Amino acid sequence: MTSPGAQTASLRSRNFVLFFTGRAVAKLGDAMLPLALSAGLIQQGHGPGAIGAALASLTVFLAGFVIFGGVFCDRFNTRALMIGSDLARVCTQGLMAALFLTGHVVLWQVCAIGAVNGICAGLFQPGVASTIPRVASDVQGANGLVRTAESLAMLLGPAAAGALVGSFSPGGVFVAHAATYALSAVCLALLRLPAQAPRAERPTYRADLAEGWREFRARTWMWSVIVIWMVYMVTVSGPLVPLTASEIIPADGPGVFGLVNSALGGGTALGGLLALRFRPVRQLRAGSYALLGCCLYPAAVGLALPPAAVMAAAALWGLGGGVWAVMWSTSVQTQVPGEILNRIHAYEVAGSLAMMPVGQALAGPAAQLFGGRTVLLTGGFLMIGVSAALLAVPAIRNLRAVTPGTALASSTGDTRAAGDRVPDRGA
Repeated sequence: MTSPGAQTASLRSRNFVLFFTGRAVAKLGDAMLPLALSAGLIQQGHGPGAIGAALASLTVFLAGFVIFGGVFCDRFNTRALMIGSDLARVCTQGLMAALFLTGHVVLWQVCAIGAVNGICAGLFQPGVASTIPRVASDVQGANGLVRTAESLAMLLGPAAAGALVGSFSPGGVFVAHAATYALSAVCLALLRLPAQAPRAERPTYRADLAEGWREFRARTWMWSVIVIWMVYMVTVSGPLVPLTASEIIPADGPGVFGLVNSALGGGTALGGLLALRFRPVRQLRAGSYALLGCCLYPAAVGLALPPAAVMAAAALWGLGGGVWAVMWSTSVQTQVPGEILNRIHAYEVAGSLAMMPVGQALAGPAAQLFGGRTVLLTGGFLMIGVSAALLAVPAIRNLRAVTPGTALASSTGDTRAAGDRVPDRGA
């Protein structure tokens, strides 16, 4: 017989459906943003450097504030913090819409709004990791469904943004983006989550930050991935949007760029669906192999292949990234005890994103120095190196999935399966 607790945490429960809906809708708006921002700035006479700066302003503040967001989520009401962050972004995106609709677009104002959005995202993001295990007992299944929904939003978002930009204005996209945050806040407010156990009084915020850092550092598999990801952000992911936008939009128009991003979203959705069915014992090893397909997208744009070929390569990028994302999220949410999960997640998000603004900011200068296509081709080769580096670390490739019979140690960072002592660091 299924227990009431299991029923309320099933993938068909009211709580999960609301959370699922909120994440999918918010991701739809987020998927519109890069195209709207890129096309809008290009219309105002800006190049890849301005696009990179605008995108970097959000990422810098997200990476800088997410650690504090993790502490706040562990000390206060996680859901209230997430709702407040959504409502603040309704206001900022409304202001961005006004700038683009009136045609009074000033780069520093766009960057300032991006910075506020980054702070809000930094306060919101840590709560996602701890909310998923509270609304679904099948954590990998939940991550797979959420990733699939987010990916379908990525499929529809760029195409919708391209249509809005082409027939109306980038400002219309920002109006829609603000509405998605409003709906996300409503979905979170309607969740009926069980009361959490009272949290022990902690002496200071600094002590919480220090404890989170110790727990993060104790997990070799985690910090090794983050170190490799920092290189990936500088060399591949950071420059990708500014350079692909500056290559595709002038040559083929924003509609084609939207279709390419939609293909990427479709591939990511397929990756999420595959991860729903594929349950490897060593999740990060499987995800690392999946990342090999990501090398083709930047290379295809760098080689100036026809739009159809670029779309196919973007779909493979999404497929590999979708599988990796589910495997990584599930590993973090199942390998880390709940009482420190928000802070651990905050450190891994901060580390993952810390170098992205560097890559975004360097996209313009690198394109001027070497040529945008050369930088993209190099990124394709480096993507192979990222996958190889992940597989080369024993703690990553040997990390075993947590099963229902596995118990977690609360502070040592080790996972113990019944009858088999297996450290979560994979050593």
